[in-house]
Amino acid sequence: MKRKTDKKTTLLLAVLCVVLIAVAALFATGTIGGKKASLENTAAIVKNGDVVGAGATAFPFVICDKDGNETAITVKTDKKMVGEALLDEKIVEGEMGDYGLYVKKVNGIVADYDADQTYWAFYIDDAYAMTGIDETEITAGSTYMMKVEK
Repeated sequence: MKRKTDKKTTLLLAVLCVVLIAVAALFATGTIGGKKASLENTAAIVKNGDVVGAGATAFPFVICDKDGNETAITVKTDKKMVGEALLDEKIVEGEMGDYGLYVKKVNGIVADYDADQTYWAFYIDDAYAMTGIDETEITAGSTYMMKVEK
């Protein structure tokens, strides 16, 4: 009888150890709760009115957070695509996916669809863009915007 109790106790302890190791691994990788540690909100990279970059082409770029606060900057670049210029200046961060660059962070602000159903929407001249920022060529006279939407 004592032998059965020992086997049950050993099995229970083994299962408990596996669960604890799994929880520790989730905390260590920063993925518990559906959030990645690397996507936490950080300090703003640019402030309203800033001019960033260097290059022959300049374009206006507006960042609109979830509360409707806008930060308007000018980006100077020699890049051809909006996404290239913004990535180069580290204003946007994201992951490459099946449909191009999936922007997750702009100016230190995270929009995480998995956590709160928010995402960064891309606009060209106040119209919802039909292309991603990495597929949009910089056009003289156009204004580009990234806006948190739900």
